[in-house]
Amino acid sequence: MSAAIARADSGLLGGLAAAWRNRELVRQLVVREVLGRYRGSMLGLAWSLVHPMVMLAVYTFVFSFVFRARWPGGWGESKLDFALILFCGMIVFNLFAECFTRSPALITAQPNFVKKVVFPLEVLPVVAVLGALFHAATSFVVLLGLMLAVRGLPPATLVLAPLVLLPFVLFCFGLSWFLSALGVYLRDVGQVVQVLVTALMFLSPLFYPLSVLPEVVQPLLLLNPVAYPIETLRAVVLFGRTPEWLGFATYGACGLAAMWIGYAFFQRMRVGFTDVI
Repeated sequence: MSAAIARADSGLLGGLAAAWRNRELVRQLVVREVLGRYRGSMLGLAWSLVHPMVMLAVYTFVFSFVFRARWPGGWGESKLDFALILFCGMIVFNLFAECFTRSPALITAQPNFVKKVVFPLEVLPVVAVLGALFHAATSFVVLLGLMLAVRGLPPATLVLAPLVLLPFVLFCFGLSWFLSALGVYLRDVGQVVQVLVTALMFLSPLFYPLSVLPEVVQPLLLLNPVAYPIETLRAVVLFGRTPEWLGFATYGACGLAAMWIGYAFFQRMRVGFTDVI
């Protein structure tokens, strides 16, 4: 590695610089990742749309017709409203869950890349996150389709959705780098994250808004990394509200810090990958 590349990779955006430098490789691996998931199936890539459509139909039936759930605060009167709110939150949570659960095995599952080939291992977590983002995007298309069908045009604040998710994506990059490196040395990490992802689902504002909790508890729940992006995405996509910008700036700084820490940890620990795998 040249001195210039080493300096680029040690900075705050070093991980993104490494991904950009290997962008053609990243593109090819993401395409392979997405297409490989559906290879051999009859519907192929269409499953990426069918799956969220089926899940949205299930949410609508269960929460609208079985439990007759209503969102606290009186948003909307349609039976589909609760399903829209839940599905919007699940897009964020599923993105996090896919990155969280897959990351510990990303390096150990590719021993040939570690031992026999000069390969930029740091792109593997990037590919995993971008693959998860593709599926999140298809779910978002399904969400918008149902919104157009039952509520008409979405609010103008919809254009802020990519902006409010950007820090969360940076956090996912950092988390994936961190866990993929840690998973090489501690194989139990994969089992631990399976338990944690289930716990975090119920500790996230998926089935309820933060506002229904006691004020003393709300700051604690915001320590959950998916709580803020879930609430903020719903605000801009469904409720037509802009983010509280001071909170968003704090959230953005935390996303950058998490990405930097995760990548720095990965680079520090990668020197021992060959010896362990």
